Amino acid sequence: MSDRSAPDPTVAVPQVPVDDLRVDANAERFRRRAAGLSNGVDLAVFPEYALTGFAADERLRETALPRDAARERLESVAEAADAAVIAGYAERDGAGVYNATAYVPPPDRAARDGPGAETGDGQGSAATADRGGFSVYRKRHLWDEEGAWVEPGTERVVVETPAGPTGLLTCYDLNFVAESAWFAERAVDALVVVGAWPADHVANWRLLCRARALDGVRWVVGAGRTGSSGGGRATDEATYAGNSLVARPDGAVAVELDRAPATLTATLDRDTLSAQRDIVGALDEL
Repeated sequence: MSDRSAPDPTVAVPQVPVDDLRVDANAERFRRRAAGLSNGVDLAVFPEYALTGFAADERLRETALPRDAARERLESVAEAADAAVIAGYAERDGAGVYNATAYVPPPDRAARDGPGAETGDGQGSAATADRGGFSVYRKRHLWDEEGAWVEPGTERVVVETPAGPTGLLTCYDLNFVAESAWFAERAVDALVVVGAWPADHVANWRLLCRARALDGVRWVVGAGRTGSSGGGRATDEATYAGNSLVARPDGAVAVELDRAPATLTATLDRDTLSAQRDIVGALDEL
């Protein structure tokens, strides 16, 4: 658990539409939104495939970014926000494409910090991520047509963020209780979930975010894409739920948005987390 004497972290979720297959347009939009965040935001979270968008064809491979290119763009967003950033993108690595979620530390930490993440394959093994605190999680559970174009990741990732030890999940990962249990064993203070959840199933998104907060006794920050698809798909083929939210460690929703583009801001109170863990005692059994 993180240091309770540290200031309570404030998280912002700029709920945004994404231009599929238009990296530069997305990066510029996020920089503008990041620059407009209020002072005191410690962590800004953008949705799944935020930088690149998604298309179920060869164009995804062409648009996918090598890690260094994604890092450069996301570090500029972190600089504009003067905060840590979590955001999704399609990552190209050799012949493979992955649904990646990156953590970028606050600008003043990136230059001085050493290794910043623990990764594990679910069997207890761990390794160190990139130096400087920059870390990447690759989505393990792929949804429907995504699996035809994207390779599944193999490792789970915990990063040290302003919210304390934080697990990273992406969209459909929410459905798998084994993911939640792995992070519960490591007593993470927060889960951050980036998503592009279908609007027709928004009730499941809310339910699962709340469940993952409750079953691990932790804060859950869900960053949902809003708007509709591009990249050649008809609008009614992919209308996104938005509904970004923060769920408390007792499973209640602390704050949430609807589908409109807006920014959610919440403070993750360390005393609330500690008190709920004292009440439940579930982590003592692990």
